[in-house]
Amino acid sequence: MQDILLIALFAFLGAASAGLLGALALRLLRHRSLTVTMTVVAAVAVLAMLAGTLAVAWEMFLSPHDLTVVTIVVAMAAVVSLATALLLGRWVVARSNALTLAARSFGDGGSFAAPPEPVSAELAALTRELESTSAKLAESRERERALERSRRELVAWISHDLRTPLAGLRAMSEALEDGVAAEPDRYLRQIRTEVERLNSMVGDLFELSRIHAGALALSPSRISVYDLVGDALAGVDPLAREHRVHLVGDSVEAVPVEVDSKEMSRVLGNLLINAIRRTPADGTVAVAAERSPDGVVLSVTDGCGGIPEEDLSRVFDTGWRGSQSRTPPAGAGLGLAIVRGIVEAHQGRAAVRNVAGGCCFEVTLPTARA
Repeated sequence: MQDILLIALFAFLGAASAGLLGALALRLLRHRSLTVTMTVVAAVAVLAMLAGTLAVAWEMFLSPHDLTVVTIVVAMAAVVSLATALLLGRWVVARSNALTLAARSFGDGGSFAAPPEPVSAELAALTRELESTSAKLAESRERERALERSRRELVAWISHDLRTPLAGLRAMSEALEDGVAAEPDRYLRQIRTEVERLNSMVGDLFELSRIHAGALALSPSRISVYDLVGDALAGVDPLAREHRVHLVGDSVEAVPVEVDSKEMSRVLGNLLINAIRRTPADGTVAVAAERSPDGVVLSVTDGCGGIPEEDLSRVFDTGWRGSQSRTPPAGAGLGLAIVRGIVEAHQGRAAVRNVAGGCCFEVTLPTARA
């Protein structure tokens, strides 16, 4: 038993010496290629075995012939191990380089294409992650391009919509100042109308900027959808009378929701105003509210004649107005963008679809907790 312990001790000391040298080599070469690292690891394993074997052989006083045989056997094992480590290292490095070249396409604004060569399980997992990241980046770039297009359109439309009333205000104020206005009272009423329109536009811009900046502070409270719809219909009734549009709100259930009543009133007001202005005289704008598996669905149906299918996905984009018109009452295309922002801030969603003779805007909100 004592001999076995001595043999184990000498073998451990020899192997430990080789292990320490290998650890030092790995530290010095830690920034080198994976091939070098794998070669060092294989060399350490062989040297540890050789050092332990030689230490035991010397202690056991083997004959020179036997010692030579043991040394040759270990040396052959070292050659095979090192060659295998080199081949494996070169294979892994080649696959890593191919993956690196494929990943460079991210910086060029392209998409990631996985190398066709087979790779290890770890590199395959990394490849899948890069493919997933590539898809997410592509979606992000598309959203960024769409947002940039919307911003350019918004700047162009806002510039025109501001220039037109400002030019009118300037002309009317000069006429009043020079005393050449035939009907001063009419000019003053028109000036007030234009100022109110400009104030409304600036208010929409401020609201949209708060939404985009994530600074929209909500104060939710429990309220019935029936009350929300009733207040919104009462608020737009004068506009509906002016445009000779019939308002219908018979299909509204008294479902409780937890929302910011001020902001949700703005949502319904924007949808109703938009529907009234685009519905022909003697047409109908219908409001409905009902439970659904996803929550509470508020819908506003108008008689605008429908929206082209290619434009349905852009209806809630900032600056979208559905036509190339640049004159009132088209507005600046902010109302529906504000609707989507407020609804999403309430953890809901806004959608639109065509129906017979018009379109239906739907707002889905979570139901109030019991």
